Amino acid sequence: MTWTTERVDLLKKLWTDGLSASQIAGELGGVTRNAVIGKVHRLGLSGRAKAPAPVQKARKIAKPATGASGGSSLPSKGGMMPQSHGATALKMESAPAPAPAPQERPVAELVPLSQRATILTLNERTCKWPIGDPTSDDFYFCGHSSDPGVPYCAYHCRIAYQPATDRRRDRKAAAG
Repeated sequence: MTWTTERVDLLKKLWTDGLSASQIAGELGGVTRNAVIGKVHRLGLSGRAKAPAPVQKARKIAKPATGASGGSSLPSKGGMMPQSHGATALKMESAPAPAPAPQERPVAELVPLSQRATILTLNERTCKWPIGDPTSDDFYFCGHSSDPGVPYCAYHCRIAYQPATDRRRDRKAAAG
């Protein structure tokens, strides 16, 4: 297929009329959408203005209700709290976070059988901390209640989210 002057004129007309490259290819016949796009670029035809995107209303983000512990269970990182909504999920807020209530468990994880969770029983409100070897029959997840926006219970959040300065200090102490 060659680009004759008649076909080029028709391409120009259809392009200025606002047809898509696929529609133009269909009208011309014997050419692909990509061939139309290539010819448009080689001819230097102006790009068409895109239709204005509909204005989206700002979503109101509901603050999670505080549980019986009286605050978030996510630990503070130097007075900063990570957000967990939208494109700013990792952005740090400057407001200091309330200290989590002491809720220590022994190092040896002993979760009652009734609270142990399997992959099939996990949901957005259960702690997803894995316990044991995934290849063994006695593997399970913590299953305790977690706060909105975090995958772990308060205890496992303190383990998972350690400030970088604490990790560096612990590493230096172990090496020295």
